[in-house]
Amino acid sequence: MSGLQLAIPLVAALSIFLIFVGLASSRRPEEQVQERLTQYATRPRTLEEIELEQPFSERVLMPMIRGVARLVMRFAPQQSMETVRRNLELAGNPNDWGPSEFLGVRGLAAILLGTLVFLVLNLAGLPFNQKILFTVLLALLGFQYPVIWLGGKIKKRKENVFKALPDALDLLTISVEAGLGFDGALSKVAEKWDNELSREFGRVLSEVRMGKVRREALKDMADRVDVPDLTSFVAAVSQAEQLGVAMTRVMRIQSEQMRTKRRQRAEEKAQMAAVKMTIPLVLLMLPALIVVIIGPAVPKIAAAFGMKLP
Repeated sequence: MSGLQLAIPLVAALSIFLIFVGLASSRRPEEQVQERLTQYATRPRTLEEIELEQPFSERVLMPMIRGVARLVMRFAPQQSMETVRRNLELAGNPNDWGPSEFLGVRGLAAILLGTLVFLVLNLAGLPFNQKILFTVLLALLGFQYPVIWLGGKIKKRKENVFKALPDALDLLTISVEAGLGFDGALSKVAEKWDNELSREFGRVLSEVRMGKVRREALKDMADRVDVPDLTSFVAAVSQAEQLGVAMTRVMRIQSEQMRTKRRQRAEEKAQMAAVKMTIPLVLLMLPALIVVIIGPAVPKIAAAFGMKLP
């Protein structure tokens, strides 16, 4: 048998073997498509995966707050809603809460605190009347605590704006005197600092770019902050813009006035320090001094009156 006759069966056998190997190791078409998708695109996430990626507050707390808010808003008058909206605006809209979410937070705090107190008192074994009384009192405290917290946020924000205003006016004055326009000077302040006042200046610039009149944007900023010094500054700038007065002169006068007011208030607080120190001195230090001074003489005074000390 020649070599060619031997080679033909070997090649045929090898071809059949390779075909079977290929069929055995071949993947289904959907597997190949899935592999190509994973190579060129990310796998689409399921709704469960998207939900689990959100923080705990968005997945659990916010639905609870919205549910309680719907219940509370049925009994909340419209005037109180406007008051809440105004207070949230003065506080800088913490956590991006609206009036309904804030009322939901108050209701949820009341429910959680009341439930916790009731469980603790139930474990303590107090009478039922006392448990109900303390539960109602603590629930009312929980309902009122967010209001107290919001008042603290408003006060702190006003203090931050008041402290930052003189330095911001100095930078505005320097920028305007250097040739920048008023909007450019506001932009410099917004870029240089990151505080409540600079963020308000940045919001004014954004509103002006969107087509709002600058005078109205400044007035809205003064209403949002509700600081008398900032309100007088906005009024001076608006009046200068209407009358055509040089902005440099107005900025210089306003800067000097703000620094004078800050120095006067610092002196006022320094003078009040002595009065505020009187209470801790009387309540804490004076009794200790009395004990140290009169203490050694107590045995002699008792012996003079015929008294025996233990």
